[in-house]
Amino acid sequence: MSLTIVSKLASQQGRNDEVPNIELAHELAKEEDREAIQDLIQLLSSKEKKIQNDCIKVVYEIGAVKPELICEYAVVFIELLRSRNNRLVWGSMSALATIAEVASETLMLHVDVLKSVMKTGSVITVDKGVLTLAKLAAVKEENNQIIFPFLLQHLETCRPKEIPQHAESTLIAVTEDNKEEFLHVLRLREEYLSPPQLKRVKKVYKTVTSI
Repeated sequence: MSLTIVSKLASQQGRNDEVPNIELAHELAKEEDREAIQDLIQLLSSKEKKIQNDCIKVVYEIGAVKPELICEYAVVFIELLRSRNNRLVWGSMSALATIAEVASETLMLHVDVLKSVMKTGSVITVDKGVLTLAKLAAVKEENNQIIFPFLLQHLETCRPKEIPQHAESTLIAVTEDNKEEFLHVLRLREEYLSPPQLKRVKKVYKTVTSI
């Protein structure tokens, strides 16, 4: 285990912000330091919660830059969705969102877990869950048929304030074949939206019409 990696984590520097973690992520991504990334993955099971929290932040920030560097750990992130540490749960879903396209086959084997966690997860877990599922659904038609009905059901029942963001995320998975169903669900929910929320949804409509 690299002590250098541990010393660069925000909590180990007495910091309460995420800047050191983000800087470390970009450093490791630039150097493509797979050994250090493996150390980070191992540290996700640390007994120190602050270290766990720092490491998952570094990991999904790496994924945002170079998803191929963390995609082999997809199953680790899936397993962490059951963690008692909520930061690890939504952080792992954030990591999954970054690798959905490059690890789609692995994630599709666990799509029921993703759906289940979305039903009980925190706000950020759900936000990232919608994005993860939408990206998976966009990979190929077979995925879309499995996932898109769930995304529609979610849009039918989620809180009104979540509709714009989740509609924007789901847009990734909208095709010529399913766009009318998508539009129908959103129109049914228009009456529950505030003017700013409706404005965002109408931008989604414009994008859909070009599909």
